[in-house]
Amino acid sequence: MGPHPAVAAIRLAVRRVLHDVLTDLTDLPPTRSGRTARADTRGGALPLVLVACSGGADSMALASALAFEAPKLGIRAGGITVDHGLQAGSDLRAAEVVSRMTALGLDPVESVAVRVGREGGPEAAARDARYGALDEAADRLGAAAVLLGHTRDDQAETVLLGLARGSGIRSLSGMAEVSGGPGRSHRYRRPFLQIDRQTARKACMVQSLPVWDDPHNIDPAYTRSRLRHEGLPALEKALGKGVVEALARTAQLSRDDADALDAWAAEAETGVRDEDGRLECAKLYALPPAVRRRVLRRAVVAAGSPSGSLFARHIEEVDRLITGWRGQGAINLPGRVEAQRQGGRLVIRQG
Repeated sequence: MGPHPAVAAIRLAVRRVLHDVLTDLTDLPPTRSGRTARADTRGGALPLVLVACSGGADSMALASALAFEAPKLGIRAGGITVDHGLQAGSDLRAAEVVSRMTALGLDPVESVAVRVGREGGPEAAARDARYGALDEAADRLGAAAVLLGHTRDDQAETVLLGLARGSGIRSLSGMAEVSGGPGRSHRYRRPFLQIDRQTARKACMVQSLPVWDDPHNIDPAYTRSRLRHEGLPALEKALGKGVVEALARTAQLSRDDADALDAWAAEAETGVRDEDGRLECAKLYALPPAVRRRVLRRAVVAAGSPSGSLFARHIEEVDRLITGWRGQGAINLPGRVEAQRQGGRLVIRQG
């Protein structure tokens, strides 16, 4: 008798992602030492894949599937849990998650404590601290990839949040199946974006995996929590079942369009700069608005503005220096970046 359908679904999703990781490692040219550029195999050891595990149902289901599938493919499986320090006893809870991951057979397993700042709001600050800790651990351990337990439901929530912010098509594209920062473009993998939250919870239940339900997930003080427990149910009541699936499908379609526009903007950017590398307003004005705004966003981020704090309204203000020039002064942007028009050129720099 085979595994429960929920367990089979999550294992299949993880198996596919692990195959992709191995394919990426194989396709990369070796370094002088014979190792791939993306994974440190530590003296010939098997490649390492980590799971980011909070102890919740989604990440515990992911940890269990990784522990089951990785050895069959010649991959070491480890785990990281991040202690945000936002709740009393969080250190004890992190230690418990470490114990659970160890019991699954994951190795290495670590708990990493972080200090959450305030920039961008509590949810964004916690996310930035978490990814910083995961990046540090992955670099230190030489991991080929880090698996994240975001589900189709999380994707739907992300699309709705982007829609509410009016952040444009890139925000509507939600979370990518594969992502990462500069030099780490393939680090983060999200195997569950086509799997609903209930399937992950069911997989934990039938495997008798203990899970921890973060009280922040039901705290109405957090925007995503209100959306999850009030917004989405209201939409499903008004529009019928299938809203989550439709939003997830919107994310994929939006991502395809956004990727194409981003590629166009990257190519166009070289043609709108003068010999000193400054952006020329007349040439920017001639670009289609969707492409021009992407060029502006790229320039603002390159100047030091955090991409996670940069919204459509910021770029619209910069765009008005091109399309609605009336002698206005400098525009202040996140990350202490300023944008101003000087002699037909757009100057973007940290102030």
